[in-house]
Amino acid sequence: MKNKFLALITLLSLPILASAEDTLNSGDTAWMLIATALVMLMTPAGLALFYGGMTRSKNVLNTMGMSLIAFAVGTLVWVVAGYSIAFGEGDFFGIGKILLAGITDKSLTGTIPELLFVAFQGTFAAIAVAIASGSMIERVKFSTFTIFVALWILAVYAPVTHWAWGGGTTLNFDEMDFAGGTVVHINAGVAGFVVAMILGKRKGYGKSAMKPFSPVFAVLGAALLWFGWFGFNAGSQVAADGIAGNAFLVTNVAASLGIIGWLIAEYVVYKTPTLIGGASGAIAGLVAITPASGSAGVGGAIIIGLVGGIIGFIGVAKLKKMFKVDDSLDAFWIHGLVGIWGSIATAIFIAPYLMADDYNMMSQLMNQIKAILLTIVYSGIVTAIVFYIASALTGGGRVDEETEHKGLDEAVHGEKGMNL
Repeated sequence: MKNKFLALITLLSLPILASAEDTLNSGDTAWMLIATALVMLMTPAGLALFYGGMTRSKNVLNTMGMSLIAFAVGTLVWVVAGYSIAFGEGDFFGIGKILLAGITDKSLTGTIPELLFVAFQGTFAAIAVAIASGSMIERVKFSTFTIFVALWILAVYAPVTHWAWGGGTTLNFDEMDFAGGTVVHINAGVAGFVVAMILGKRKGYGKSAMKPFSPVFAVLGAALLWFGWFGFNAGSQVAADGIAGNAFLVTNVAASLGIIGWLIAEYVVYKTPTLIGGASGAIAGLVAITPASGSAGVGGAIIIGLVGGIIGFIGVAKLKKMFKVDDSLDAFWIHGLVGIWGSIATAIFIAPYLMADDYNMMSQLMNQIKAILLTIVYSGIVTAIVFYIASALTGGGRVDEETEHKGLDEAVHGEKGMNL
């Protein structure tokens, strides 16, 4: 009989094993239909508005379009091969479910239809690569990014998912990642940072003001992301039960404290609490609680969210200047850096009612660190390879100087964000 510690890790790190039952549960299925729709809303609506509001007016449609194409292409490659790599049989990579081979309307994952599980996990793949787009906006070719989406999901996102959630053993470190701390946020944050380094800085970066198109859009987008995140985190239990309820509550608490943490830090440094800062703080709090949402209690969520907001602000306001990489919309600092904090915090803040008697915090902390390092190294190296391939296929990954100066909305899409 497995000890309680291993049982805890299995429960909190593998959503696919959320239930040992093999019969359909209509309540679980109904909840997961809703959760999937909530997560879908996050990419072409929430993230598109959040990123679109923070870019410059001449690039707002291009920025929003990257979220849109990420969801469209991401969905296609996920059902063709991504799901098979992530959740098929195998150690390093899954196989056997290309084009969802062998999956029927009677196939189950836990107590829900596997086809629904495919859809749910596909929304994660799409938003992960869309998050990375925030680091490269205003100078990457739309065609390059479109190809990058397909290659990155297959070569980076799906394998990391397989190691964390899909049954891979050699590179599974018994990490606790309930809803995607390493799989989504660290992975995407690192990917965006690497591409930003390859592309180089935007023209005028650090010399001229690059004001957000619409703080109103950004705040509305953050609110939609927050709303969708309930499906993202609580849905990762793949059941309508007490742990899903716990995830739902702590998600809300951490997002609220992320706002408070960011605004406090911003006021201390600049004496001005901004709405862009508040929106960014909410996202930082949500990122921080994601891996711990199935295990942390309210007390832990308060600390995780508060510190997540402060770390996010420090990353954007201070560390970004030190690294001198033009991460356009701070995807690494809000998702990657805060995701690292959230993954570490997951080992520290566990609700007493969810902690096994023989839980060893230091041992689990080492597991978290090993998984973080694996994700950073693998995502960094393979993302660079993938982006160079996408660039080669499109005659270079960066737009020409004239296009960048004019703005990608008109030069690439023939449209304006506002026809005034």
